[in-house]
Amino acid sequence: MASGGETVVEMRGITKCFGGMFANDDIDFDLKRGEIHALLGENGAGKTTLMNILSGMYHPDSGEIFIKGKKVRIGSPRESLELGIGMVYQHLTLVPTLSVLENIFLGTNRKFLLPKKEAEKRVRAISKKYGIDVDPHVEIWQLSAGEQERVEILKLFYRGSDVLILDEPTSVLSPIEIDDFFAVLKSMADAGKSVIFITHKIEEALFISDRVTILKKGVKGGEIDLSGIDIENEGARLKEKIVGMMFKDASFSEAAKEESRKISDRVVLALDGIVAKSDRDVEALKKITFDIHEGEIFGIAGVDGNGQKELAEVIAGQRKVESGTITLNETEITNRSIRFINEMGVFYVTEDRIEEGSVANFSLAENAIFRCYRNEPFAKSGILLNMDRIKNYCDGLIESYSIKAQSSDTIVKTLSGGNIQKLILAREFSYCPAVLICNKPTHGLDVMTMQYIRNELKAQSEKGVSVLMISSDLDEIKEVSDRIGVIFKGEIIQILPNRGTSKKQIGRLMLGITD
Repeated sequence: MASGGETVVEMRGITKCFGGMFANDDIDFDLKRGEIHALLGENGAGKTTLMNILSGMYHPDSGEIFIKGKKVRIGSPRESLELGIGMVYQHLTLVPTLSVLENIFLGTNRKFLLPKKEAEKRVRAISKKYGIDVDPHVEIWQLSAGEQERVEILKLFYRGSDVLILDEPTSVLSPIEIDDFFAVLKSMADAGKSVIFITHKIEEALFISDRVTILKKGVKGGEIDLSGIDIENEGARLKEKIVGMMFKDASFSEAAKEESRKISDRVVLALDGIVAKSDRDVEALKKITFDIHEGEIFGIAGVDGNGQKELAEVIAGQRKVESGTITLNETEITNRSIRFINEMGVFYVTEDRIEEGSVANFSLAENAIFRCYRNEPFAKSGILLNMDRIKNYCDGLIESYSIKAQSSDTIVKTLSGGNIQKLILAREFSYCPAVLICNKPTHGLDVMTMQYIRNELKAQSEKGVSVLMISSDLDEIKEVSDRIGVIFKGEIIQILPNRGTSKKQIGRLMLGITD
């Protein structure tokens, strides 16, 4: 416990805006020597932005930073490292084909010959001191996620970091790996290292931390000192307190959906006991069962990384189903081809509009016909493209969906994110889908475009389109959905009617609190 220790980091009045929206708004945060300080909040709360400022990735618009009492300006990650601050990102930055040792001193040596013996001796000494057990000669690809996390920490210790920022470090770890990882963190703190633990998991924050700071929509919601508190007996009370800090804002009217509309009894899409694996070959979906009715918007609420992407991909035919069935209008589509599923009327708007949803170097017209370029009137005999018809078609989408572009010949990468998203949605809407899957359809967009897209989704549902909308934004889920399924660790833990369900109820379930 470090409640009386030296303050090694102090951030005062930190403010950061992106596109006129506050990611951090006048935030104060401090860290003591030998302390594990959890930074807690839902997706988009501003946790990673605040720490990116401390690690030199971003520059604050206003505010001050003090390291060991001295005011500093951190201009780059290198300057942050020189001040003894290191950050381990959620997506690890190791080179898979290099060994542990090579990854650790990669970029630190300026001599012609690599001092392997000296580096190995130092790495082994650090490993022994902090209980970080890893073979320095094993290549990264051979290690588990937990072992790779340890390598990232070793890398920072090798560079002399006394302050470690860990961004969602347990998101890819198994329960056993988490226990081992927490043991390492405690040994680090006991040895005088200071840790900032970014997380959205209340139980982990309470278990591992000396203090917890809660962020909500870019502002500091509160701070709790856990010194001397019996977590086993006080845990339930503290959870309630934290949930209140995270979800107390009433900026969205809970009554906005009270006039719930009549939904058809006809089931369009049904999932029964769906099991699927992640890209890491671990179980990402665990017996998922739900159905969506004609014209219904079914919201999937959850913190990122709980199986949402895998859920969208198994329905769209992009990921193999290990067991269970998916049925569309009484026809089973489990593990059928993407093309077959498209022809049946299921279309998918991915969360990555740049890399997956469009081809950035192609024109709007070319992007608009991705799924139908073989068909009349756009092609003759499936080969010769009729560019006049294609451009006229795209011009119609541009006008109908208020896409700001000079013409259908405009290259997609020159558009704003909001206009790219409008183009993608316009393309999918034009196919008259039976089911439209949208994964975070308004992520990163300005307020006006967000509202435009939400209104379009509601308008499509009024025409009979069934929408599966995946989002971590509770305001969005509450505004748009008819029913809400909450996903946690690959399971739909509860399905709720929107009417009469509060954001706080959903927020608790998103964090795995079911009592």
